[in-house]
Amino acid sequence: MRAFLLALGFSLFLAILVAHPRPVRAQSAAQKSDTSSNAGGIVRTAMKNVDFHLTDTIVVHIAALEGKLASDNGGVPVFDDKRSFHLEVDSASIQVQPQAMTNALNEYVFAKPGAPLKNLALTIQGNQVVLKGVLANKGGIHFETQGTMAATPDGQIRVHTLKVRAFHLPVKGLMDLLGLDTAGLLDTSKISGVVVDKDDLILDPELLLPPPKMHGHLSSIQIQNGLISMVFGAPGRKETIASRCGGRNFQSFRGGTVRFGKLTMNDTDLELVDADPADPFDFSIDHYMDQLVAGYSKMTKQGGLCAHVPDYNKLPHSPQHQTK
Repeated sequence: MRAFLLALGFSLFLAILVAHPRPVRAQSAAQKSDTSSNAGGIVRTAMKNVDFHLTDTIVVHIAALEGKLASDNGGVPVFDDKRSFHLEVDSASIQVQPQAMTNALNEYVFAKPGAPLKNLALTIQGNQVVLKGVLANKGGIHFETQGTMAATPDGQIRVHTLKVRAFHLPVKGLMDLLGLDTAGLLDTSKISGVVVDKDDLILDPELLLPPPKMHGHLSSIQIQNGLISMVFGAPGRKETIASRCGGRNFQSFRGGTVRFGKLTMNDTDLELVDADPADPFDFSIDHYMDQLVAGYSKMTKQGGLCAHVPDYNKLPHSPQHQTK
């Protein structure tokens, strides 16, 4: 159905917000060997009440997460190289704001020269999502899409488009009037992770999410309080996340080996604790060292490290702090 194919632009916004692609692909022999050794063993991770910056402007709120870090290059996870590892999510509750979705569309998904969609803006109306933008490869035609979303049994996103408009007219009528072909309007051959199923689109967000990537099984997706909310893992799974450093908002890493800065920690016992628990722990993987330098650390009796760090958005030189 041509109108629904044009809605591809709308649906892609969903993919970049989610950390929930299909189950992790098979590791290489080198990776399997690495994770079986003491140097590259499993690094368990847990997060609670964290605003996680995938980039400076693409942020997801992690209410709770349990999983592990896994190497992407046959070595160990390196915090200074977010492409060196990914998160394998056992369970999680994640929310994303519309502005973060807008940023992801414009700065990541459609940032390449020649991208068919430009100047995108995402908003939420009730239980539906609306995306406005420009078909850049067709003379700058303005369009608007509106639709609903749901999780598939295998953890993908099914997007059902309800309305498509261009020049304030229903797209199908406009396309008939202009004699345009939808496939020519939006070529999907260069857009990975999208499959058309009758009037719906099935999205594989693993191929569209900026690193560090997150792999896990999406069990539900819905709009709540103006946010896009996702749950990963079995619904109703009992939360077992707890801080060993007395933190309310934190990230913990246990076992295996991780590298950060000039330090390598074997049999990892590291926790990053929010210095101001009154609001979510604002954390940037790109600027984590600035946060560590601005905080302080304590050793535990077991040889672990508790790092108490300030929120990234409260550092004097952070973009968020400067705009306040």
